[in-house]
Parts: sequence; C-alpha cells; structure tokens
Amino acid sequence: MRIQRLYKITKTFLNYGLDQLIPARWLPWSVRVARVLLFWMPNKHRDKSDGVRLRLALESLGPVWVKFGQMLSTRRDLLPPDIANELAMLQDRVKPFPGERAQALIEQALEVQDISEIFADFEQTPLASASIAQVHTATLKEGADAGQQVVIKVIRPDIRGAIDADLKLMDTLAAVAAKHLPDGRRLRPVEVVAEYRKTLLDELDLLREAANAMQLRRNFEDSKLLYIPTVYGDYSRSNVMVMERIDGIAISDVETLNAYGVDMKLLAERGVEVFFTQVFRDSFFHADMHPGNIFVSKQHPHDPQYLGIDFGIIGTLNREDKRYLAENFLAFFNRDYRKVAELHIDSGWVPAHVNVEAFESAIRTVCEPIFNKPLAEISFGHVLVNLFNTARRFEMVVQPQLVLLQKTLLYVEGLGRTLYPQLDLWETAKPFLERWMQEQVGWRAVVNSVKENAPYWAEKLPEMPTLLYDYLQAQQRQGQWQQQLAQQLQQQQQRHSRRLWWGMMSAAGVLSTALFWTSGQPHSLTVATAIATIATIVLSWRN
Repeated sequence: MRIQRLYKITKTFLNYGLDQLIPARWLPWSVRVARVLLFWMPNKHRDKSDGVRLRLALESLGPVWVKFGQMLSTRRDLLPPDIANELAMLQDRVKPFPGERAQALIEQALEVQDISEIFADFEQTPLASASIAQVHTATLKEGADAGQQVVIKVIRPDIRGAIDADLKLMDTLAAVAAKHLPDGRRLRPVEVVAEYRKTLLDELDLLREAANAMQLRRNFEDSKLLYIPTVYGDYSRSNVMVMERIDGIAISDVETLNAYGVDMKLLAERGVEVFFTQVFRDSFFHADMHPGNIFVSKQHPHDPQYLGIDFGIIGTLNREDKRYLAENFLAFFNRDYRKVAELHIDSGWVPAHVNVEAFESAIRTVCEPIFNKPLAEISFGHVLVNLFNTARRFEMVVQPQLVLLQKTLLYVEGLGRTLYPQLDLWETAKPFLERWMQEQVGWRAVVNSVKENAPYWAEKLPEMPTLLYDYLQAQQRQGQWQQQLAQQLQQQQQRHSRRLWWGMMSAAGVLSTALFWTSGQPHSLTVATAIATIATIVLSWRN
C-alpha cells in the first residue's frame, strides 16, 4: 500500500513536471539517472507555469496535500511570490462521505442508539464538506436549549490512517530534499513538514477546536466586534463537535452586504480592530481567517458585527513577542529603520554578530520605495513579508508564531480592502498600537501590574511577618557563619606564614653551612652553623 502510494505521488510529480522546479545542477547524478529511466512519466503540462503545475499536482493528490499546499502558501518567506500566490488559490474539492455514515459516527461518539434521542431532526445531506470534516445541520431536542438549531461537525472516517501514511512519505521526501538540495538548509523542509504535521493533527481533535471556540467566545463576550457561536461541550467529542448555527452573510459576498446596507467602511475598520485586539490584548488569535470562515450578522447593518467559525488553528504570542511586534510596527510608522534593526537583534531573532548598520541599510532599501506611495495604497501585510525576507538574509530564524500572524494579517488586510478599497490599514492600526504600548510602559503599566498582582499579594500578606522573621534569622546565621569562616581563614594564613618563615630559616642554615664548608672557614664555625641549622629544621618540623 505504501509503495503504491509512493508510486502515485512520484508519477503525479513527474507528470506535472515538478522535478523541473529544481535546477538540474542541484540534483545528484542518481536522481538524474532515475528521471531518465522513468521515461513513461513525461511532463504533460509544459504549457502551464510553475505555480499552476504545483497547485494542480497537489489538488490531484488529495486533501492532505491540498492542506499542505494551503499551509505552504503562507510561507512567503520561503517561496517565490508567483508560486505562493498560486498555492493561495487552493480550495478543498472533496466529495462528501455518505450521510448515513456520518449519522453512525455521531451516534457512536455520543453513545446513543439513535440520533433522535438528542436531536429533533438531523439532515443527512451535509451543509458543507471539506478535506478533514463535513458539517450537518440538526435541532437540539432536550434541555434548556431545546429547539436550538445547531451544526454538527464530523471528522471523516478512517482519515487518520491516510494522513499518517502521507505524512510519513512527506517526512521522507523532506529529509531527501534537505540532504541533497543546496538550498535545503534555508528552506528547512523537515521543519516545514513538522509544522504542518502539528497543524493538521491539531485540526483532527475537535475537543481542542471546541476549547478554542469557548476561549474566543469568552474573550469577545458582549462585544459589538465579533460573535462566536456557542459550543455545546456536552455533545462534543474528539471527532464530533456540536455548535450553534449562525445566520450571516459570507464576508466575500460584497453584493449582498451592500444590498443589506452594511456600513462597509466601519466593517473594514472593525475587522482590523478584531485582529489587533486578538493579538495584542488577548494573545490568542484566530489564525485561519479566510473568507470561508468569516460572516457578517444580518442584524444592525449600520453597526455591523462579525461572525466567526472554524477554530482549529489558533495562534498565540508571549509578552516579549507582542512588545517586539508593536515596537516594530510603530518604528515602521515613524520610518525609524535603525530601531527596527536593533529590535531584531535585541530579540535574538537575528544573531548579535550581524552588522546593525548593514541591516538598517537593507531595511531602508526595501521599505523606502513603499513609503513613497500614498498610505492607502501600502499593504501592511506585504511590508511584514518584505521585512521577514530581508531579515532572512541576515540569518533570521523563522518563528512559527510569526508565520501564523503573517498569514492572518494578509487575510485581514485582503478582506478589508475587498470590503472598502480605500481602507488605510496603517491609520486604523496605529492608534491601537500606540494605546497598547502606553499601557505597557509608564504609570499605566504600573497600575495594571498592581491590579494583576493584587490577589497574589493579598494572599501572601499574612505570611509576611513570618517570612521577614525567617529572613532575618537566616541573615544572622549567615553572618555568624561568615565570621567563623573569616577566623578560620585568618588562622590558616598565620600557620602558612609561620611555615614559610621556618622553611626560609632552614634553607638559609643549610646554605650557610655549605658555604662555610666549601670556603675553608674554621671548623668550629661550620659545626656551630650545622648544629643551628639542624635545630631550626627540628623546630620547623614540630611547628
């Protein structure tokens, strides 16, 4: 089975001429000979561009490879722009599996004899079908939420085996590429596949997705910006998730949005605010915000609200990452390229041995032509891409969390400009970033720190007298120990000095006796000196 799959993958790659994407001089002689021997697998798509051939090949290999292509499309730091743009067009084109099978999986997961025990109705025809799962509609039957319309997401049956098999082959191909391609170290194919493995396996666990949805819903509870549907945890399992069904307008359906009278400028600006709120306030952001996962509520078109679904991919940032990014963005706004270069080096993402002046010059070379355009024509996402590409030349280590951020920012900016082409993302984002930075430094940061740590301090306050007493006792014992140690050291030095003095006297006596003997001095003087020397040696030994 594995050999057959490898044969199909090889044939697909060669039929689409993917071997020609790699310069012949990079390939070892064995690979070039093997290509000649496989003459019955010619390139059948010579008329198409490199990016199109790669996209079509991945589509023909199935959902795992389509997902891989989608993930690769976000790695603009590794791929040429034409290939990255083509891969971004990949769509899941997967036939749904039978509804009866989906119903059986749901019944097995929820441990019921018949699905009607939980749901008043269940639509076997799927509402949507993707590479990993498909979605069915139903209505809750019991409890406080009886009558609530829901959607049930079901992982495709037996998909784990197919995924594991393809991932093993990807690991093998990545290892070969890393070893034999001259640019393998920079492209880091093994790390890319490992990153994809983690992302894909995370998407297979719907309990993880349910937890992500609950966290996002809590973060935006009672918010006018974003609504996250309720997840019904009692009916969710690792392969089944039940969630409130939403009724919204697809974000890509601009015609319908205009027909409803949606304030497109406000909608676009709120999209930017949602993104930066998730990143900088919550450090927990929806990292798969493509048009298929974002809707707009039909209620209050003049005060529009986003609706989000599909929470399998979530990005997080730590405090240092957030501060680094905010300071970088603000430095860009102010064209302070020296600050940008120093921030990269201070963060440790660019090695300390890199020449900061050369790095600053490279950043200026990339960014100044961009800033010569009107602000509304500048792509915030592409500035970030250009920054990472420039930093890579100076040995910047690619950070996985920044790849997700870059991908999400490109999605957000693309959606914003589709909704409102005059959107000035810089002007929209700058006040938010400045306000966030003010909250991280100065008196606001002190106040926030006190608020955050007040419960901990209140808990520890009753223990302070005991802790203070223990500290003083420890200091007293340490002082006594240090005093004893000093006395011992002084005594050792005194003994050493005495030993040294007696040793010098003994050496002087031996030397004097020898000189008196050899120079013909009176025997009485020589004997007296020898006796004195012997006495000195005896006293030295006793001491």
